[in-house]
Amino acid sequence: MQYIWEHIKTILETYKGGAPLSYFLKNYFKQYPILGSRDRKILSEMAYNWYRCEKGMPPEMPFEEKVIAALYLCGTQTKLIEPVVNGPLQSLWLSYKQDRIQVLEDNGITFHIQDIFPYEYELSDGISREDWLYSILSQPDLFLRVRKKLERITTLLHQNGIAYQMLSDNCMALPNGVSIDKILQADDYVVQDASSQLTGNYFEPQPDQYWYDCCAGAGGKSILLKDMEPNINLYVSDKRGSILDNLEERFRLYHHKLPESFLLDVTDDEQLELSFDGQLFDGIIADVPCTGSGTWARTPEQMYFYDPSHLDNVSMLQRKIATNVANYIEPGGKLIYITCSVFKQENEEAVAHLLNETSLVEEHTELINGLDYKADSMFVSVLRN
Repeated sequence: MQYIWEHIKTILETYKGGAPLSYFLKNYFKQYPILGSRDRKILSEMAYNWYRCEKGMPPEMPFEEKVIAALYLCGTQTKLIEPVVNGPLQSLWLSYKQDRIQVLEDNGITFHIQDIFPYEYELSDGISREDWLYSILSQPDLFLRVRKKLERITTLLHQNGIAYQMLSDNCMALPNGVSIDKILQADDYVVQDASSQLTGNYFEPQPDQYWYDCCAGAGGKSILLKDMEPNINLYVSDKRGSILDNLEERFRLYHHKLPESFLLDVTDDEQLELSFDGQLFDGIIADVPCTGSGTWARTPEQMYFYDPSHLDNVSMLQRKIATNVANYIEPGGKLIYITCSVFKQENEEAVAHLLNETSLVEEHTELINGLDYKADSMFVSVLRN
């Protein structure tokens, strides 16, 4: 299996953060079609778990031992990586169900979990730093929001031997990596994290209302909103044309009328005024750009390559966006401020800024802590005009 070690060294030396690791690995594997599905799975596990753990290990620790220790810490099953696990660390899997950090200590390997993200940022109320750091060592589950035909979905999953758990009437948890697109009918479900689904509890759309998703991205929240109430007047915007094209494709897939779409930067007051002069909204969803710290268990490379200047930069952006769009809320309407961050600066402190700078009144604020059900963590605040 020496070729596996050669490939993982090349991957870790070549990848520098930029694009998501999933995209990088997909393109890398295309260059080496000789790598079978098992090889790709092993290399993916090695790469993701390296970025989860490596900074917590001693710098002088040999490369291969670091990789194997990371696989162990993150719960990779020995059956998968048995061909590459050998030498003195082979015995780790005999103690698999014990406290893994303690098992490493017993094998002479020190692991400091606080070093995987050494910045002492204050976290939002409702989550502890220790729990958050430990959660990054495990890949979250795959979550589906069932739109229709639950019985057909469960039957197909049973027929294909895929385990699942219903977290609510329409939220389903599955093992990560399951190729459900090859099994289920595409418009029956939406892939959407469980915590992201829960933000919809605060939308409460009514027929004929006017709603605006100001940082719409690929449309996850907009589609959730339209599934809740198809008869709203929906406007969306993003500053990336390609992502708005993606949003429109998804709306067609789910048989929803296309929203009014605007290519604009909502930090620019003049662009907003030109687009929405005189238009007010009953509800505005501001799912703002953020550090993504509540999703780093899925994307540990973002934590590994984190630039400490990013928090202040993105925090300023969030406040500018939310303050700008607050001017377009109907009297009695609401702004729903959302991040996928666990950092207080992006969450409670941003809300305090909004309350100080606008006429908005805080109605409800919470961190949706997804750790107990292996999901992302998200922050939501409902602010009424």
